[in-house]
Amino acid sequence: MKILLTGGAGFIGQHVHRQLLADGHEIRVLDSLRPDVHQTPPSIDGLIVADIRDATAVSDALRGVDTVVHLAAKVGLGVDLDDMDDYVSTNSLGTAVLLRALGRHQIQRFVYASSMVVYGEGHYECDRHGVVAPGPRRVSDLESGVFDPPCPICAAPLRPGLITESAPTDPRNTYAATKLNGEHLAATWARETGGQATALRFHNVYGPGMPRNTPYAGVAAIFRSMLERGEAPRVFEDGGQRRDFIHVADIAGAVAAAVANNPTQFTAYNVGSGTVRTIGDLATELSRAYDGPAPIITGAYRLGDVRHITASSARLREDLHWKPDYDLRSGLADLLRH
Repeated sequence: MKILLTGGAGFIGQHVHRQLLADGHEIRVLDSLRPDVHQTPPSIDGLIVADIRDATAVSDALRGVDTVVHLAAKVGLGVDLDDMDDYVSTNSLGTAVLLRALGRHQIQRFVYASSMVVYGEGHYECDRHGVVAPGPRRVSDLESGVFDPPCPICAAPLRPGLITESAPTDPRNTYAATKLNGEHLAATWARETGGQATALRFHNVYGPGMPRNTPYAGVAAIFRSMLERGEAPRVFEDGGQRRDFIHVADIAGAVAAAVANNPTQFTAYNVGSGTVRTIGDLATELSRAYDGPAPIITGAYRLGDVRHITASSARLREDLHWKPDYDLRSGLADLLRH
């Protein structure tokens, strides 16, 4: 199969590139090499350096292609509100430009890198009211060190659980809104063209090659950079935020599975390890692995963060016969080897 891989020079993209090549596909990579991501651009044979919003470059890159894997995006929570237009332009407009070109080239297969952030908060249950969706986090609660959201009906404590793809979406920052918009655009494209689109909702990705020293880096990369400077990881809130940390090689395997299988018109899949850990756990495991100082629990917060979000990846396992190879400890050991 001949595949256009957008964002293929990035952290996740390079792992996906290697996996797809190993599976015998012919890969063409398009990447803008954004300077806020690529301090040292990688060497990739035949790399097309172009912005995903450049309709002419995208159209040229699609010639002869069977399938598109779309990873190119501005990622992370962002720095402040001044990032909003860049997120929308890069992620929403960029995806629209790409999908329009797919229609013109009559390409029928599209795999889209979405994110668990489309859900907002995760799955919660109240003992009295069953499954509920907590409202936005209140600054007054966060300032007081009350980090867990209460039941929106009776204000009782909630029990967090695993979220499934049938859960309502509730993006709570600009990045999240643009990733969900990309899913909607992909579903629209599939309906209007008869194409097949798969959205992969990546959970917290870590592993060799993850970006460092950038405001858009993930929490694992931030902690790692602190430890390499001899500093203690500084953990927001109380460290009890539940997350699903997944190794980048397992992400690449999920993308390969989506490419290899025949999807329905549009399907979204969670991509997580299936193991619930906390951000405090991650900081502690990294500190232990680096023989570094113990994490510092700061109580600080970011209003755009969610408290708990962990995945059920049962649909992906059942439909695409995928399973992860790493747990957090073995995955961090692999990270340290590179």
